[in-house]
Amino acid sequence: MAQQFNAQNIKKRTSVLVFLKGSTAPLVLYVENPEELYTELQHSIKSASAVLIEKETQGPLKKVSFISNQVAAVAIQEEQYVG
Repeated sequence: MAQQFNAQNIKKRTSVLVFLKGSTAPLVLYVENPEELYTELQHSIKSASAVLIEKETQGPLKKVSFISNQVAAVAIQEEQYVG
């Protein structure tokens, strides 16, 4: 039997997708301020020096690190979920 979901139960969350060179799937990062992380990663992509980026997140990945010169692209994703 199909369960009916009330529109009030549908919520939105925003994540930052980090596409690393040589990887087929992006890292999906749920953070407190996705716009801030997106901007930070954009600046690190533009920078000539490689730095280690380490972040604590709120999703399934609790902590992640990668080298800034391995980032190919970043994106912001908004998704709906039932909560």
